[in-house]
Amino acid sequence: MPVIGPRRYVEIPGDGTHELPPLLVRSTPCVRRLEDILEMAEALVESEELIPPVPQEDSAAAAERQWRKMDLALQLVEQYAILLTHWKWGDSVLEWIRQCEITFCRHPHLRPLLRPDVWPHAGRRSFVQLLADKGVIAEDVALQKAVGLRLTFRQPPPLTCFSDQFLFYLNSSVAASAFAKWAEMTPEPVWSLPPERFHFEVVDLSR
Repeated sequence: MPVIGPRRYVEIPGDGTHELPPLLVRSTPCVRRLEDILEMAEALVESEELIPPVPQEDSAAAAERQWRKMDLALQLVEQYAILLTHWKWGDSVLEWIRQCEITFCRHPHLRPLLRPDVWPHAGRRSFVQLLADKGVIAEDVALQKAVGLRLTFRQPPPLTCFSDQFLFYLNSSVAASAFAKWAEMTPEPVWSLPPERFHFEVVDLSR
């Protein structure tokens, strides 16, 4: 097992390149009924009392409050769309890892690299590292956050399930903690897959 810096790379017999399944992703979340989602965001702003009430007789202040309410609701929708984008990426990555497991099991040189654990294999973080080493990531998408969100949520929850604090401040730290805990469960020795020995395509299904 060669060691390069802090990383250990598993040795794979031969010098050929192994073809892995394509990574199928949807870079753009399918957000239907945008008006409904905006209404949910406005209701969240109202229920959380994010903007102080003003006297109804003060029309100028009421108009200003309504504008601030709409602006904050739009920001919540934007944060929710970012969360959905990351979740979609994370879901695609975990499904890709599952397909890679099948490929590894069929190849005699790759089969010994898999541990016979029960899914979700914490040791499969090597595949996430492989994606990072290959530079596979979309603009404004953090790979570990994407996987962490998918590990946290089996399905993407509707906007009404989240607080404004979660959407604005907490989702990144929750996702990072989920991924870190999952990665820590990797049994020793922790090894990486040599990126030059693997090839795969990335297919954006949103295009």
